[in-house]
Amino acid sequence: MRDPFQNPFPSDSARQAIWEMLVPRDIDAFLAADWSKVEHDFVEEGFIGIDAQKQVSPDRWRLAFPTLSAYRQEWLRQAKDFAEQRFAEDARTAIFTTTTLEDIEIEGEMALVRKKFDGSITKADGTRDVLQWQTLYYCRLHQGRWKISGFTGYLPNPMG
Repeated sequence: MRDPFQNPFPSDSARQAIWEMLVPRDIDAFLAADWSKVEHDFVEEGFIGIDAQKQVSPDRWRLAFPTLSAYRQEWLRQAKDFAEQRFAEDARTAIFTTTTLEDIEIEGEMALVRKKFDGSITKADGTRDVLQWQTLYYCRLHQGRWKISGFTGYLPNPMG
C-alpha cells in the first residue's frame, strides 16, 4: 500500500522536485487559497492550459487558459469555492489519498508529468464530491529549477 504523503522518488532529485511541486505544494496552496505559494512554480512566458472537460475527444477540449493570468484567476476561483465548503473528513488527507503522481518522463530539460485523481471526499451533508480526472503537465528546467510551462487538464480518468 502506497503512502500518499511519501515522495515516491527519494533518490532522483529531478523527479523528487517535480513531485514536491505538483503534490504537497500544490495541494497546500490550493487548500489555503494562496496563489503566492505556487506562483514561482510556473513559467509565465508561453504558458498554455487546455481544459479537456473530462472528454476523451480532443474535439471537445478548449484553450481555457491561454495565459498564466487566466489560469491563476480560475485556480483562485476554484480554491475559494472549495474553502467555503464543509467536509466530514480532513480535506488535505482526502486529496492526498486520491492523488497519484508516479510517472514522470524526463528528456533533457523537459518533463511530461502524469498526475491522476481517483477517489472522493465526503461533504458534511453526507454527499460525496468525486475527484476523478487526470492532468498532463509540461514542465521544464527554468532558471535552475523545475517549473510548469503548461498542461492539459481535466482529462477523464481512466481515458476512453
